[in-house]
Amino acid sequence: MQPANSLPRVRLLATGGTIAGTQLLGGKRGYVAAALSADALLTAVPQVAQLARLEAEQVAAIGSQDMDETVWLKLAARAQAALDEPDVAGVVITHGTDTMEETAFFLNLVLRTEKPVVLVGAMRPATAISADGPMNLFNAVAVAVHPEMRGRGVLVVANDEIHFAREIAKTNTTQVGTFRATYRGLAGLVHSGRIHLYAAPVRRHTAASDFSLRELTQLPRVEIVYAYAGMRPDLIHAAVRTGAAGLVLAGVGDGNVNAACRAAAAEAAKAGVIVVRSSRTGGGVVERNIEIDDDALGFVAAEELNPAKARVLLQLALTRTRDPRAIQEMFHVY
Repeated sequence: MQPANSLPRVRLLATGGTIAGTQLLGGKRGYVAAALSADALLTAVPQVAQLARLEAEQVAAIGSQDMDETVWLKLAARAQAALDEPDVAGVVITHGTDTMEETAFFLNLVLRTEKPVVLVGAMRPATAISADGPMNLFNAVAVAVHPEMRGRGVLVVANDEIHFAREIAKTNTTQVGTFRATYRGLAGLVHSGRIHLYAAPVRRHTAASDFSLRELTQLPRVEIVYAYAGMRPDLIHAAVRTGAAGLVLAGVGDGNVNAACRAAAAEAAKAGVIVVRSSRTGGGVVERNIEIDDDALGFVAAEELNPAKARVLLQLALTRTRDPRAIQEMFHVY
């Protein structure tokens, strides 16, 4: 065993979530998220002291359904500050699973680092029978200190799997195997701290990203509008009227909406609102100019990104430009 003072230094940033949750008293169903502190999480997994010198910081204490841009910016700033310290080997972030894929993708686009950044959560609260949080946390720390994890962007560790931030999606409401790599596969596996790595990410991220936290104090408002049979254009009109700078259409099939909604979206695009077509299906690529003439209507195609991640990229894109052609190129690159 390595002497404690020779172990790598890791910053743990806690935001709450089910991993820090406790069950209700009296055997009742349900639990309270974010009830435990960062220090309590580490106390529950003493084995992590064999992997790293961990320093815990409580950034937020919320269920991730309450995650928002304000917390994103605070979390990113604290992560960047830690990563800028020369002797910090990596950052581990505890987070609820509901919006983990969005936070991970946001950090993947704004953090300037080659060091590992690993998000970790749990599907069962800390006091549940067979809680998954402790092993997930141990594995996340193991990933964060592994020398071959540099340059792979922001990662998510859960259920013995290592996921790229761009590829991960939550696919089940309760099962511990909720996360799936929707397109390009896993980054790797981790078994009780032993790591098996696969292919590297292919899209631009972290140190190579054009986005930055510098002078970023808020993000533009972008709304997601969900498509369905018989959809009316009212929600599109309402989003524009109340100040949305961008719209993501969670379209049917290949990012489609009916004629009335397509006309409303085109009207919004003509007025300067950036309209991105994504898909509600959970899989597949939304291509330009297949069933909808994106060139004529001024739309952007989300390609592989689901509606939630398309929104994240569009928010950041709007801090740089309002040109739909330039934003489309960002969807090709990121």
